[in-house]
Amino acid sequence: MLFGLSGTGKTTLSADPKRLLIGDDEHVWGDDGIFNIEGGCYAKAIDLTPENEPDIFQAIRFGSVLENVVLNEEGHVDFHDTSITQNTRGAYPIEFIKNARVPCVAGHPTDVIFLTCDAFGVVPPVSKLTPVQAMYHFISGYTAKVAGTEMGVTEPSATFSACFGAPFMVWHPAKYAELLAEKLKKHKVNVWLVNTGWSGGSFGIGSRIKLKFTRAIIDAIHAGVLANAPTQLDPVFGFLVVTQVPLVPADILIPEHTWADNEAFAATARKLAGLFVDNFKKFESGVTPEVKAAGPKV
Repeated sequence: MLFGLSGTGKTTLSADPKRLLIGDDEHVWGDDGIFNIEGGCYAKAIDLTPENEPDIFQAIRFGSVLENVVLNEEGHVDFHDTSITQNTRGAYPIEFIKNARVPCVAGHPTDVIFLTCDAFGVVPPVSKLTPVQAMYHFISGYTAKVAGTEMGVTEPSATFSACFGAPFMVWHPAKYAELLAEKLKKHKVNVWLVNTGWSGGSFGIGSRIKLKFTRAIIDAIHAGVLANAPTQLDPVFGFLVVTQVPLVPADILIPEHTWADNEAFAATARKLAGLFVDNFKKFESGVTPEVKAAGPKV
């Protein structure tokens, strides 16, 4: 099960021919498992190609709805045209995905994945979280706003949205984190933090992690391969960084190894850690000391 804000890759990564799909958003985790309440998907259409996103590409057909796209002279959609906005979208019913599972019901997850698009380039491609770290990062809800997610956003910037959906939360975020922790413990669920953002430097210097590598990471999690994979402790953020994933170059799994300037990397990591700490101050009164201590060290 994937958690993440807009632009982190939920729709793209959930649509995979190797897995059944019950939806890309709006799920309920109840006593009997997970079910979807949306009945369809809402995908970014910018630069959509059959090579990178075959399932979504074939789902954009008669019966789907497109927003903000431009037709070329032949009357076909030009998915690369962003003259109106970078936030081009396609909506389609779940049955337009070949491997959709209808009705959209599944059992309990074995793995929960927090997705983040880190524009600082210091969050590893995949890390394993302890239960209290999962609560901390769930409450934090970190990602970067990227072009195509909100009006006026042209360059990525750090943002925090509690429980990956702050506007919809009526209780203190710690309450939802406790509910999640209960589910994780009861069903013995692994929790992973997966970065779909930058590597080799921050935005403007580095580049986004290739989709094929992120897909390989998700495949390895789904197959149970990473449950016993080698890890190393991140000295700033405190989570266990996975150092070996099939079909993913080992060098990119350790962010520092992708930067040309190690001092610049260390300074940027401390900067992001500081943003986490500052953001979490407003939640400290409602969490246990263990959850507070699960954050990065500045």
